[in-house]
Amino acid sequence: MKKILILNGPNINLTGLREQSVYGTKTYDDLIALCQAEAEKLGVEIRCIQSNHEGALIDALQQAWFDGFDGAVLNPGGYTHTSVALHDAIASVPMPIIECHMSNVHAREEFRHKSLTAPACRGQIVGFGFYGYLMGMRALVEG
Repeated sequence: MKKILILNGPNINLTGLREQSVYGTKTYDDLIALCQAEAEKLGVEIRCIQSNHEGALIDALQQAWFDGFDGAVLNPGGYTHTSVALHDAIASVPMPIIECHMSNVHAREEFRHKSLTAPACRGQIVGFGFYGYLMGMRALVEG
């Protein structure tokens, strides 16, 4: 059975509570439930982790690799635009990682248009809300 890490960065735990005009009203718990339901359909195991701390995200990626995971769907949150360390961690683990953003970061503020992490990822999915995570999971299973 394939194993996929669902890894979320800063403030994703507040989804549904913050900036509802951007992220909607569904909560982080709703996101996890949706991912778990999709995992059952796809016949994969998932591990869901959220952290507001850069080092914890790096630790989670490395641990997933050590634990034999087959890939990850990663929403780095604000670290997308600032974290060379997260970029390097992504590049260091030999498993495919899909960067995922709920909002279309390219239609938002200028500083959100550049991702430091995406070049180290297999691909990037933006603007599809929670369904972007499901697309990422499916890409890891089928691609």
